[in-house]
Amino acid sequence: QVQLVESGGGLVQAGGSLRLSCAASGSISRINVMGWYRQAPGAQREFVATITGGGITNYADSVKGRFTVSRDNAKNTVYLQMNSLKPEDTAVYYCNAKTPFNYWGRGTQVTVSS
Repeated sequence: QVQLVESGGGLVQAGGSLRLSCAASGSISRINVMGWYRQAPGAQREFVATITGGGITNYADSVKGRFTVSRDNAKNTVYLQMNSLKPEDTAVYYCNAKTPFNYWGRGTQVTVSS
C-alpha cells in the first residue's frame, strides 16, 4: 500500500505561480513512476506530468514550458511547479504513484482567476 498526501493548492491570478507537493508513505520502495493528473469540473481526469525514479520526465502538451515536475527520493516527495498559470489550468490536481498498481491522493484544488 502507498499513501499519498498533496498540498500547495489555492487561488491565484492568471500569470501567477503555485507549487504542489505530494508526500508518499507506505510501500515506497515499490514506486516506479510518480506524477500529477488533473480533473476540471465536468471533465475527465487528464494526464499532466510524470517523473521516474531516475528523473525522466513527461509532460502534457498543454503544460510544456510552464510546469516542471521534480522528485526528491530522499523525502519521498514529488513536486509540481506551475508557472504562467491560465484559467484553463483550474482543476483538482491529483498525485499518482505506480508500483505498478495505481495509487491516488485525495487531490488539491487549484483555481486560476482571469
